[in-house]
Amino acid sequence: MTDKRMNSRGLRRVFFAEGKISVRFRNANIALFTVAFLFMTVAMYAAFSGIVRQVSTDHAMHYAASSANTLSSHVLKEIELVSAAARSSAVTEWLADDNDNDKRALAYEELAGMIGELYSNNLYIGIEETLHEFKVDDINTYAIRPVVTLDSSNPDDEWYFDCIASDKEYILSVAMDNIIQRKRVWLDYKVANNGVLLGVISTGLDFSHLAGELFAQYDNSSICGLVVDENGIIFMDSSLLGEDKFMYNDFERKIEDEFSDQAFLAALSAVAEDAGARDAAGIAPTATKLALGKYRYATIAPIKYTNWSAVILYDPSSSIGLPLFLPITVILLFLLMAFAFTTNAVSYRLIFKPLEQLIHSLTLVKDNQEENIYGADRNDEFGNLSNTIQDLFTKVNHDALTGIYNRRYMESNLQHIMSFLSRSSGSMSALMIDVDHFKKYNDAYGHEQGDVCLKAIAQVLADGVARANDFVARYGGEEFVAILPNTDESGARAIAQKLLENVQALNIPHADSPVADCVTVSIGVTTGKVAHTHNWEGYLKCADDALYLSKQGGRNRYTYLNFVETRCG
Repeated sequence: MTDKRMNSRGLRRVFFAEGKISVRFRNANIALFTVAFLFMTVAMYAAFSGIVRQVSTDHAMHYAASSANTLSSHVLKEIELVSAAARSSAVTEWLADDNDNDKRALAYEELAGMIGELYSNNLYIGIEETLHEFKVDDINTYAIRPVVTLDSSNPDDEWYFDCIASDKEYILSVAMDNIIQRKRVWLDYKVANNGVLLGVISTGLDFSHLAGELFAQYDNSSICGLVVDENGIIFMDSSLLGEDKFMYNDFERKIEDEFSDQAFLAALSAVAEDAGARDAAGIAPTATKLALGKYRYATIAPIKYTNWSAVILYDPSSSIGLPLFLPITVILLFLLMAFAFTTNAVSYRLIFKPLEQLIHSLTLVKDNQEENIYGADRNDEFGNLSNTIQDLFTKVNHDALTGIYNRRYMESNLQHIMSFLSRSSGSMSALMIDVDHFKKYNDAYGHEQGDVCLKAIAQVLADGVARANDFVARYGGEEFVAILPNTDESGARAIAQKLLENVQALNIPHADSPVADCVTVSIGVTTGKVAHTHNWEGYLKCADDALYLSKQGGRNRYTYLNFVETRCG
């Protein structure tokens, strides 16, 4: 028991005993990293055997759902845009009378505003009464162009007559656009008015662009994405991306010709049969394992607003790398986070908490709210740093003779005060203070006694401004400045009178002064609401002008000048 207590104490001395912080921090990190590394090794070995299949399935489910959502969002946008056009009075009135050029122009304005939002940037319109076909696109912007007269015996016009014959509001299909020679996902939407069928608006999503969005991120050597319609026709295959037959295949590949796994085909068929529920709540993706072939795992995700399904097929060889990546990453991340939190606790105790206290105390000292800097009594690096900063701060910001703030501190602090007050529309008062006939005092009593006199006056002036943000600084020679942020005229006048009285109350003899038989001061006071155009030099100049008037008026008094009214700024 004694040995254990000694070992525990020894460890505490290594980690937390007084001495160099860097050494303690290094030792603690080495020990904690060693423990974390051992735990990570054990956790990685334990996790390896059970996660391959689950991660493969999860990834396939994610990719299938993502592909389905991407396609359904594109389709939904097209449906919403075309539906809005089909309900437009300008469009329906023109379709009812397509020979009226004025109505055609109004319809074009309506359709042209929609064209830019379509993925296809063009659309076709077939009119029931005349069987005229028109094209609207973003290239020929001056009018709606007639194309042909629709013919039920023409295979190129089947899109129109199939939509008219359908009992659905719209039909989705994949076919070639023979005008631009590109495969497209077509949306054919009926237009009716008060139950009277007027025609069909047709537009298409660019097939290659859409397929790129769906499948471009897949590594075709290990994963394959398909889009299959309700009849089992494969009309989008990620393994064909970049090949000519991707754009020009004949839409005759059927899923049952490619796969013989009956469980997979049954699952795909079940998803197709549930197509009616897709537009409402949707159907969750289905996962299945394939018995034969290159791909051993498959997930099926229904595509909302369509009768199609997204199918993701996985190569089992990819399961060796990718499925292990995420769970192991999670385990490593958890352990590293634990390591980080523990290390942070140690480093916070040794470094960051003392540093925060040091910074906080420096802020208080800077703002004249505190005199001593944290850590001066420590016997480590923080103690050395604190004492050094304390000495430097005293030398740099305090007057060597009087001990109060010097001109450098005043100018630096005024920059911050002016910036803050200009944002908050606050007022500032400045007092310029001069010892009356100080040269005569030095001549009569000597410079050594003059220094004693200045020290006493400086102390009285500093004691006379009690608020945290107020301060007094030695401006030079026998001149002092008092800065009073957020102090109005009445407050400044009260402080000035108080300082006059306190200096005179020192009762320092001054036999050669024509003002009084003791040392006195004259004060110039100014106050103004700080604006961003003001600068602190203007306030001191205005206070100096007021000081001049005090001297002209007989000294041992204060004179007030409003900063704004006197145009000092």
